[in-house]
Amino acid sequence: MKTLIIAAHPDDEVLGCGGTVARLASENRVTTLILGEGVTSRDIPQHDEDTTLADLKKQCEKSNSILGVEKVFFTNFPDNKFDTIPLLDIVKSIEKIIEKCKPDMIFTHHYGDLNIDHRITQQAVLTAARPFGKNPVKKILSFEILSSTEWNIQGAATTFFPNTWIDISKTIQTKLDAMREYHNEMCNYPHPRSIEGIKILASQRGLEVGFNYAEAFHLIRSIE
Repeated sequence: MKTLIIAAHPDDEVLGCGGTVARLASENRVTTLILGEGVTSRDIPQHDEDTTLADLKKQCEKSNSILGVEKVFFTNFPDNKFDTIPLLDIVKSIEKIIEKCKPDMIFTHHYGDLNIDHRITQQAVLTAARPFGKNPVKKILSFEILSSTEWNIQGAATTFFPNTWIDISKTIQTKLDAMREYHNEMCNYPHPRSIEGIKILASQRGLEVGFNYAEAFHLIRSIE
């Protein structure tokens, strides 16, 4: 099986499905596509942006290597400005990677996230992976992102309702090790995007289904 993770920003792929990826990578080919550069919306002096972008890319590659990902692709769309890009451009960039990698399964963002880039990413993924012709994608799952999914208004149209859980009890430490590579993305507890926050969510998801640690997903489509 070939798996493709499509994330809006560097670190989303680890937060959303890092433990699952570490499980899959031992027996499957896994690649990652990062759509956005993840920096330019921040209060960083312009003369430091290039260095910060280069550092973040290196952190992303190292983090994905820890998870067992074969290759990371970058498209460098502007951070938190996906709504300024024609959707077709984002769709086409995803279609190129799907054609290149021919994944059976895709993990991507939840449609109800607070972050605009996350929401547009899912829309673009569903468009690029629409089930017709020779499109290889048979399964699409959406993941939750700490400090984004839970921060939106909670309601039927936005709340993350998982229907798939994957046991990451044996790979939670790998996920945490991969996340630690994102030096500038981590926050101190009680911020959700902290080592403690990641473990608490994994423990909560595990408790829901009888595992020590789990990652939860919403299964969007499965073609058998």
